[in-house]
This record gives sequence, C-alpha cells and structure tokens, in this order.
Amino acid sequence: MNTPTVRFSRTDSAKFFRTLNSRVNAYFKENNLSKTGNWKLHLKAIVMFSLFLTPYFLILTLDISQWWMLLLTVVMGVGMAGVGMNIMHDGNHGSYSSKKWVNNLMGGTIYVLAGNVYNWQVQHNVLHHTYTNIHGHDEDLDAGRIIRFSKHSKWQSFHRFQQYYSIFLYGLLTFNWALTTDFKQTKNYLSRQLSYGKMPNPVKQWSILAVTKLIYVSIWIVIPMLILSIAWWKILIGFFIMHYTAGLILSVVFQLAHVVEKTDMPLPDDTGSMKNTWAIHQLFTTVNFATRNRIINWFTGGLNHQVEHHIFPNISHIHYNKLSKIVKETAKECELPYNEYKTTRAAIAAHFRHLKEMGMKPAVSA
Repeated sequence: MNTPTVRFSRTDSAKFFRTLNSRVNAYFKENNLSKTGNWKLHLKAIVMFSLFLTPYFLILTLDISQWWMLLLTVVMGVGMAGVGMNIMHDGNHGSYSSKKWVNNLMGGTIYVLAGNVYNWQVQHNVLHHTYTNIHGHDEDLDAGRIIRFSKHSKWQSFHRFQQYYSIFLYGLLTFNWALTTDFKQTKNYLSRQLSYGKMPNPVKQWSILAVTKLIYVSIWIVIPMLILSIAWWKILIGFFIMHYTAGLILSVVFQLAHVVEKTDMPLPDDTGSMKNTWAIHQLFTTVNFATRNRIINWFTGGLNHQVEHHIFPNISHIHYNKLSKIVKETAKECELPYNEYKTTRAAIAAHFRHLKEMGMKPAVSA
C-alpha cells in the first residue's frame, strides 16, 4: 500500500493501549462473549432492511397516492442510513460476524446504498481510521473548497457563511456516491496503489463498479419507471429525496464524531512524525455524543461511541456501550482526554460553532 509517510510515536509512557487492550480482552473472556455481532445485531439487520426495502415494494405494488409515495421515500432514506451505519459498517470492518463470507455479504450491502466496497474500505478503513483528522490524509476532512473543516485548509471568503449553507449540502453525500464520487475514488485509489488488504485488479474493479452502478440504476430508477404510472421526473424526485434523507443523517452523524470544538486536527512535523501513538491520537481527534440515549445508540450503530470504535474498529458496535466504561476509566488513569457531549443537541451546536470559527478569516501572522 502506497500512502503518504506519516509515523505515529511509539512512546507510550502511560502504557495506555497495552493496559486498555488487556482489560478489554479480559472483559470478553470473563463474560464468554464474542467480539463480533450476536442476535441483537441480526435482529437489527432485519429491522433496518425492512425499513429500507419494504417502502420500495409498497410503492411498486400498492395503488397509493403520490403523497404517500413521497412519504415512503423519506422512510426509505431513514432505512438506507440505518443499513449503512449498522450493517454495512460492521460488515466492512469484519466485525459483523466471525465468518468472513457473512462479513463480505453484509459489507456488500453498500452496493444497494449506491456505494462501492473497495472505495469505502480505502477511504474509511485505511485513510480515515489510520490518519484520523490529519489534514491532507483523512479524506473525511476534504469537502472540496466549499466547506472548510480544518484551520489547515485554505480559507475562501464564502466560508463566512458555511455554518448556514453546509447543512443543505450534507444531504448530497450518498447522491454523490451514486453519480460521481465512486468513479473519482476508483481512479484516484488505483493510481495511488491504495487498498485494504490485497490490491484489486484494476480491470476487475472498474468492471464491478460499472456493473453494480447499472444494476443500481435499474432497481431504483428504471424498474419504477416501467411499473409506475407517474411522470418520470417524479420518480427522479423520489430517488433524490431518498438519498437526501439518508445523506443528511449520515453526514450529521459523521461530523459530530470528529468535526467539533473538542477534537484536535494535528499535523505531523517536518519529518512526518506525529506527537502521539496511534491509540492516543484517537482520543484527541474523536468524540462521543449522546451515549446514554438508547434511541441514538440503537439507530446510529454505535457511531456515537466513536472513541471506542476508533480504538477497536474490529469489535462490533453492539459492545461499545459496555466498553466505554473501560475506555473512559483507563484514559482517566493515564491522564488522557475522553471527549464526549452528553446530548446530540450539544454535539450539533459544537459542530456549527466549529464551522463558524473555521469560516472566519484567519489572522495574518506577523
């Protein structure tokens, strides 16, 4: 794998990760638990897939008003986000099941969400989880020039208004997956020889991308146009609303984990070295929110437990609520931060305050 050279420190005088890893392993051993998903995750998968796909079949088979169809596209968007956060995410981290083929199957659900396994694994598992909040390396900080997430990004005059217009752009996340992002990423990642595991054959990757996109368009646009007796442009509006709903949910959840006031966005020094070890780096660049809210815990697939997820990405999210106590206590013992917002509202406010601060014109250095 050819990635920009960034080296994390190997010095951990507090022995944070060694102590934490030992305690987490002991927790699973003492409670005779597997680190992967269990019946709770399997039940959730059924619920999320039902929420996502049932409205689709109702629209195609029932004689309902177009207003009901519109409402069902919103429900599909909610289900789409739910599948992404709970099922696809664990699958592509290899934490859904102890069986590789099950993880591959669940990770492959990204294709019905308009994404691509190879691209997602490189962007998320490799770039984001390795170089969390490091400008120029973590692509989750890259919103083009239109939104400035980091003080290390170039400032533009229109950024002064980004705390107002950003929320409208967040909904375009998965819609862009469907149209352009996957093609750009495949070209970029293949040329840079980036991979999560074995490097794919370029011809095979491009073929998978083309075929899955054609199937996707056929399922969500062509088939409804052939079956439904409504104008084609109304079907495209429904398709857009589904994506906009899912994109808005996913984007907001993603931003609350890393792009808020409490998180750092450090850069390596001139030699490419980072100040902290990788595990300690995650504590400074990641934040939890609303961890006592059962609805948020359940629906976001543990993405509100980002501290635990980033340190233990190969453990299923259904365990994070229990692990959070261990992580928090260990961080406190080692005099390290454990960033969290008690409520979703507080985290959202912190995100938009950060956007406002990043939108201000940087002071000119003397």
